[in-house]
Amino acid sequence: MPHSISSEASPGADDSILPDAPAEPLSPRQDEDSSNQPVEPIAAPNGSAAMDPVLRAPNDEIKLEDLFNDEDDEDEEFPSSSATDVKVASSPPQEPIQLAPSAKYTDPEVMYAFYQRLFPFRYLFQWLNHSLKPSNDFGHREFAFTLQNDAYLRYQAFPTADLLRKEILRLNPSRFEIGPVYTANPRDRKTLRKSTAFRPLAKELVFDIDLTDYDEIRTCCTKANICHKCWQFVTMAIKVVDTALRDDFGFEHVMWVYSGRRGAHAWVCDKRARQMDDSRRKAIAGYLELIKGGAQSGKKVNVKRPLHPHIARSLDLLKDHFQSDILRDQDPWLEPSPAEKLLSLLPDKTLNDSLRKKWDSAPHRSSANKWADIDALAKTGGASHTLDGKALLEAKQDIVLEYTYPRLDVEVSKKLIHLLKSPFVVHPGTGRVCVPIDVKDVEMFDPLGVPTVTELLGEIDKWDSTTNRKDEDEEAERKIQDWEKTSLKPYIEYFKSFVAGLLRDEKGVKRERDDGDGMEF
Repeated sequence: MPHSISSEASPGADDSILPDAPAEPLSPRQDEDSSNQPVEPIAAPNGSAAMDPVLRAPNDEIKLEDLFNDEDDEDEEFPSSSATDVKVASSPPQEPIQLAPSAKYTDPEVMYAFYQRLFPFRYLFQWLNHSLKPSNDFGHREFAFTLQNDAYLRYQAFPTADLLRKEILRLNPSRFEIGPVYTANPRDRKTLRKSTAFRPLAKELVFDIDLTDYDEIRTCCTKANICHKCWQFVTMAIKVVDTALRDDFGFEHVMWVYSGRRGAHAWVCDKRARQMDDSRRKAIAGYLELIKGGAQSGKKVNVKRPLHPHIARSLDLLKDHFQSDILRDQDPWLEPSPAEKLLSLLPDKTLNDSLRKKWDSAPHRSSANKWADIDALAKTGGASHTLDGKALLEAKQDIVLEYTYPRLDVEVSKKLIHLLKSPFVVHPGTGRVCVPIDVKDVEMFDPLGVPTVTELLGEIDKWDSTTNRKDEDEEAERKIQDWEKTSLKPYIEYFKSFVAGLLRDEKGVKRERDDGDGMEF
């Protein structure tokens, strides 16, 4: 059945247990759109209504390792994170939906099938909740939805993962973003007597790398286009920023996520990072910012000497990339105009004249050869007698940094209230899923190999069509989830492992704070 949507439109269709359901039935207020834009309820493509309210029974204890044991799941991808016993009324049987063979990733039925069968709601909840039981870390978190008609709904909030999932299946957004945790439920912001009672409390420290910021130095692509050559700029940026966040600031839980087209986002999830105010976020962003000035400006790197340890370490990380990815692959100074830009960054006029004469006599001389010519002519009398060798070395270091150092959109990092696209949403322009990047294997990450939503749904169909009776029995016994049948599996498993490590540390921090001997944040 091509790209079929399961008849179990909700995990509760088989009386499953949903540990994170709310203690009371969903109030009418939680079903209302609290934004300024009134939006009519959007039915799922198969015409199903919203699920019945769910009730929560008294809490039971659960071990952390049990939280990540998928073999105990009774509801495919979606119970949540405590072990409370909750019975959910079964939805009436629904007719499966078959997607047309020509269906595109922007089609509503494709997105609905993705959210229903593949999106990892459970692990997203655990990541943002920081606890086994539902808490305000999740319940007061802002979500913003971009709907299929481009309407934008802000200040959405949900006490549990189940309610987030139900609303996403109802609205079927093209994507959604994650904002901060507020002092109160974002849906209630207009009912608070004092405006100061509603303010952001916490959010991950985030960073944004976008290849359009490299358009003036990448020669292979421009704008939204990317290839393996220019993706190396993102690889370089991840290496430098990740190393600084861990070594200089001591952060441990840093997750990098592919943006779905031409960049990457960093989510620093440590508790003390989440609780930073805007001034501290701005300070860290400033620490990492080096490239300044627009495309028309001259020298963009002006670092003080002696080099700060972070800059010296970054140069060491980037020197091999400069030789292979810049000089060889990008060949940025092949043509006369960019070659003049290179000369403008050197400190000696006589040397510049000598280099220009040599390059004019050899059109299309490669950037690697032109870079080597700088030292060669400086040593053989092509420069003035007053040329300071130290000044030339420093100028060359600045050039290496200008062409390799991360170009961050620092405004994204400075504000607690900034929203950022959620991991695992589908990029509307490419159909690719915004998957996490394993920083230990960052060199191996292939943005053009990330699966699209239609490819993933096709992989489920292929798995199901080739599964024999014996495999079906084993699948039923192991409760294989749909994402395990696809190339999304390694990305969700990485995310699952990342969340497990975060929760272990959160549990330890909470215990230390309860004992009165914890770290101060």
